[in-house]
Amino acid sequence: MALSDTSIRAIKPRERPYKLFDGRGLYLLVQPSGGRWWRLKYRLGGKEKSLSLGTYPDVSLKRARQHREETRALVAEGIDPSVVRKAEQFQQDQTLEAVAREWFSKRSPSWAKSHSSAIMSRLERW
Repeated sequence: MALSDTSIRAIKPRERPYKLFDGRGLYLLVQPSGGRWWRLKYRLGGKEKSLSLGTYPDVSLKRARQHREETRALVAEGIDPSVVRKAEQFQQDQTLEAVAREWFSKRSPSWAKSHSSAIMSRLERW
């Protein structure tokens, strides 16, 4: 039976993690701490894989189902959704600003405060 928003809000954590299935690979993983994570099981190339879709209530039941359908469409085309997600994250993380800020955060603790502020203002200006 498919999940409903009311039934999700009413669930209680147990001693061990457990799964509540919605259908077509979508399930809610309930942790003993009370956390609830949306997961999607899919098979690609004969292997079973799992993809995290976010936490409840940040990701609603409706949005989780939309993610499920988008992901199933990718799998039907033979595309691994976890590879697509990693590629998108890599592209976002590789801007010049992101690299410069990461470099600055690693190097600046050993610098004098005046030098640190001068370097940051130069990076932001140029």
